[in-house]
Amino acid sequence: MTVVKSTLPDDARRVAGDVLQQTLVDLLGLSLVGKQAHWSIVGPRFRSIHLQLDEVVDTARTFSDTVAERAAAIGVPPDGRPETIAASFNLGGPKVGWVRDSDVVQMVVDALETAVKRLRERIRATDEADPVTQDLLIAITADLEKQRWMFDAENYPHEEG
Repeated sequence: MTVVKSTLPDDARRVAGDVLQQTLVDLLGLSLVGKQAHWSIVGPRFRSIHLQLDEVVDTARTFSDTVAERAAAIGVPPDGRPETIAASFNLGGPKVGWVRDSDVVQMVVDALETAVKRLRERIRATDEADPVTQDLLIAITADLEKQRWMFDAENYPHEEG
């Protein structure tokens, strides 16, 4: 049942709705991962990375709200319930306990890189279905790529292996 009437044709609404739901799960999960790392990081770069993690969390939370509202606007009820995130999220996260600063940085780089790859696939999927949703995904991608770059620079030079 659609409570909110969509301006999109049903097929386009389904495509955009699926993409928005997947993105919502990634963003909410990323905010939780970032906060957990924020609380458990240790090491000589604790303070700077601790603060930088809050930027990722704020970005993910802000965009998750925008994504959920876009879904609602096109007649798709967003699902950000804890059980949905727990069942669907798979970007990875920190281990239990204290986590070394360099390990936190690499974990965030990897999670952001995976999120960006998925967003780029979703951008392609919404090309014809819903350019408005596509535009939102492009903006999210740009911001997450910036966050990834900033974290990646933290571990330079990368260990060769």
